[in-house]
Amino acid sequence: MAEVSTVARPYAKAAFEYAQEKGVLTQWSDMLAQASAVASNEDMKSVLENPSLTSEQKAQIFVDVCGTDLGSDAKNFVSNLAEHKRLAALPVITEMFEELKAAKDQAVDVMVTSAFELTAEQQSKLAETLKNKWQKDVSIETEVDNSLIGGVIIRAGDVVIDSSVRGKLAKVAEAVNS
Repeated sequence: MAEVSTVARPYAKAAFEYAQEKGVLTQWSDMLAQASAVASNEDMKSVLENPSLTSEQKAQIFVDVCGTDLGSDAKNFVSNLAEHKRLAALPVITEMFEELKAAKDQAVDVMVTSAFELTAEQQSKLAETLKNKWQKDVSIETEVDNSLIGGVIIRAGDVVIDSSVRGKLAKVAEAVNS
C-alpha cells in the first residue's frame, strides 16, 4: 500500500491545487469519486491490466465508461494517468484528494470501530473530544467489530488510536514475549 500511496500523492496534490486554483473543488471531488468507482470495477481492472491495449486506448475506454460527467480538464487528467500507467491508483488518489480538501476545510472524517454499537450521546461526546484535540470539525462513521472485546479503534487518515481490549492484550503479549 505504501508504494501506491507514494505514486498517488503527487497526482492527488496536483489535482487538488488545480481544482483549488480554479475554484472547482466540489466538482473535482465528485468527478474523482466517480472515476474511482470506475477504476475499482473488476471489469475495468482487467481492461487496465490488458497489455495489448495502448495507454491512449485505455484512457479512451475509461473516459467512455465515465460518460459525460468528465469535463475536458478531467479527461486530460485521466489521459495523463493512463500515459503514466497510474489509472489503477485512482481510488488512492481520490482518498488523498479528499484528505487535502478536508484539511483545507478544517474537517476530518473519523472511522470508529467498537465492540458494541455506540449511542448517539457517545458519538457526540467522542466527536467533541476529538474536535477539541485536533481543532477541526469531526465527522464520525461507526462500525461494530465484536472481536475487539471492548473499547474502540479510531482511524482518521494516517492516525490510528487503538484503545480496544484486543489491542491492549496484544501489547501485553508482545511485552511478555520480548
